[in-house]
Amino acid sequence: MRAVELLAPAGDLERLKIAIMYGADAVYVGGQIFGMRAAAKNFTLEELAEGVKFAHERGKKIFITANIIPHNEDLKELPDYLKALDEIGVDAIIVSDPGTFSLVKETLPNMEIHISTQANNTNYLTVNFWHQMGAKRVVLARELSFNEIKEISEKVNKSVDLEAFIHGAMCISYSGRCLLSNYMADRDANRGECAQPCRWNYYLVEEKRPGEYMQVFEDEKGTYFMNSKDLCMIEYVPEIIESGITSLKIEGRMKTTYYVATIVRAYRMALDSYYKDPKNWTCKEEWLSEIKTASHRDFTTGFYLEKPGPKEHIYSEKSYIRDYSFIGLVKDYDSLSKIATIEQRNRFFKGDNIEILSPKEEIINMKIEQIWDEEGNEIEVAPHPQQIVKMKIPFDIEPYYILRKERKDD
Repeated sequence: MRAVELLAPAGDLERLKIAIMYGADAVYVGGQIFGMRAAAKNFTLEELAEGVKFAHERGKKIFITANIIPHNEDLKELPDYLKALDEIGVDAIIVSDPGTFSLVKETLPNMEIHISTQANNTNYLTVNFWHQMGAKRVVLARELSFNEIKEISEKVNKSVDLEAFIHGAMCISYSGRCLLSNYMADRDANRGECAQPCRWNYYLVEEKRPGEYMQVFEDEKGTYFMNSKDLCMIEYVPEIIESGITSLKIEGRMKTTYYVATIVRAYRMALDSYYKDPKNWTCKEEWLSEIKTASHRDFTTGFYLEKPGPKEHIYSEKSYIRDYSFIGLVKDYDSLSKIATIEQRNRFFKGDNIEILSPKEEIINMKIEQIWDEEGNEIEVAPHPQQIVKMKIPFDIEPYYILRKERKDD
């Protein structure tokens, strides 16, 4: 059985490395131009080179997004940018626009090309068209059910890869061709600058009563009637694989290091468990519980099982659920002294009960007994962002392990 690919997002170099360490087979990232997430930190060419080297040394792949809907002026820099990506050694370029596609083919005839979900790939004729044009992979639209995907898989050339989103935030326009941000905030969503106006709170104005703002309310907070739940398909691994999807894509180049680690880790465990015993596979509650420790909205299965109805949206609020705080990243560990060097991410105190998350091991629970600053002074709290501290951890740990603690209401 050919194993499916687990494809993770990364908004910067740290998240790229975390995605690979926690189980991703491939990572998709954006350079500083041509990507759909202009607000992300994204990668310089130097960072891309380091990321590709890190991935290739571990047998993993790096895909670059160049999937904006470009205007004429956007195309001027593209040939030189493509050549730079080729020299770095990226494994594929993700595009959505036919003009961009043709320019990649002309500039880099041997480069693997993936067709973005932005291209509205909803049927087998579209997939076959792009494959005949030279695309290696097509990212399917979010508006497809398992039955539709299975039919596409049966009717397309077997050498084309089918990629689909299986986890993460859902755009109200699903495949992303949205003009709301352009109109409301003068920020072009199709050129990577979406302001997410679908997450805003709105009032209703009746045509013959201008200036009278009537709240469309669900409770005292109002209603967020375009605010979709987040996609989560970890309970449907067998159905995903049997449908013919060959790459399972996690959304989230704007998401945190902690989010990438926990989501990738959970799906990695679920997939590995499936391939060990497909006939008796069941989704373990611990995987779903781990996913819920990362910032998220309530979950939905999107279009996979049936067309979404009113229950697939969150009308009462726009905020995420956050049950855990990512408090530190392990930078180094001395197995003789049992002293770990930690880069702080959120404030923590001496006496805190914490958990240590690793790519493959069981979660470790411990209490922080002592903390030292870089000068060796004992401290009671690590309050400063990215502060380097040391603490004694009586278990063998490694760089890239994550420290977290449960959030408690005051």
